[in-house]
Amino acid sequence: MGADRQCRQHGHHDCQAQRLGQGDYDRTGHENAVNEHLELLSPAGNAAKASFHIAFGVDTHYFRGMGVTILSIIENNPTVDFVFHVFAFAVSDDVRKKLHQIEASRGVSIEIHIIDPAVFDEYAKFPSFAQYSVAIFLRLLIPGALRDVTDRILYLDADILCLGSIAQLMAMDLRGNIVALVDDNGEETVRNQCANLNLREKRYFNSGVLYINIANWLAHDITPHTMRTILDSDRQFTFPDQDALNIVLDGRAKYIAGKWNFQYNLNSFLNAGDFRMGAIDDAIFIHFTGRVKPWHEWSLHEAKALFVKYQSLSPWAGMALDMPKNHKEMRLFSQFLARRGRKARAALWFAKYLVKKFSAGQTYKSA
Repeated sequence: MGADRQCRQHGHHDCQAQRLGQGDYDRTGHENAVNEHLELLSPAGNAAKASFHIAFGVDTHYFRGMGVTILSIIENNPTVDFVFHVFAFAVSDDVRKKLHQIEASRGVSIEIHIIDPAVFDEYAKFPSFAQYSVAIFLRLLIPGALRDVTDRILYLDADILCLGSIAQLMAMDLRGNIVALVDDNGEETVRNQCANLNLREKRYFNSGVLYINIANWLAHDITPHTMRTILDSDRQFTFPDQDALNIVLDGRAKYIAGKWNFQYNLNSFLNAGDFRMGAIDDAIFIHFTGRVKPWHEWSLHEAKALFVKYQSLSPWAGMALDMPKNHKEMRLFSQFLARRGRKARAALWFAKYLVKKFSAGQTYKSA
């Protein structure tokens, strides 16, 4: 095995990404440039093919959420041989230690794939590139990175909890399919996005859960087509990578039951004054979409208890839930407190919101 492909052993595996070469855009276009140069390192060997592989693409704000997602999956599927893949631009020593603890205590494998942000330097020439964080591209790299490791990969967002067995999903026949996914459950979002994106099938999916047939994904050049759609489009996407995937996969995706991506928008419930955990039917993956997450102490929603249940099983067990960090979160906290009838505390946090917002505005003017 060549030196640039070797994984350093830390209990878990840490696989570095190769540096890209220069693409010939005038001659080949985005598709060939991506196919030729977005080649990430994969763990060596094919011994893990019998395992079930799950991947995440995360930044520093989502490691705790991802860790709890992993524990919820393991807890509800104790007999499955899992290999988890973590794609990130950087992973701290503390997070590495916690992931190793999960490996050691739960008998799973966690592969860390460090992606050099410079891998996207070639695309900086496109005007639209500056509008987006490079983090949105991480999930698009996963199929190519794991092409020699497994024939299928389950991609999950890091704001998901697993509530049951995934045996049915594991047994699903993906032959002849590129990807299995779930409709977005927001009626207004679906209506607007189908119209805005000119989707022929009149269906719009949420990309937080993608069960990918790697060979078919690569054969149809889904990654380069999606990147081209994002970078070449004149339109402003609401959800850049998700919108682009909907365009590229229009009429070519396998839609599966909503229980595999049960979207639960806490903000919608809280704005309606509903702080209880609503019916989740037969949900296997509950996906906390929107700004408010179950690890936010300030949400005041019962979903926090469900998150804490699984966090308590993880190396993050002693970590406090997040308090408001910016003026927007402070304002939301004040509103939620008011709806719970806690007027005095609501007033206190509204005052904090005003101070934070004013100080932020002054800092901006000074700069």
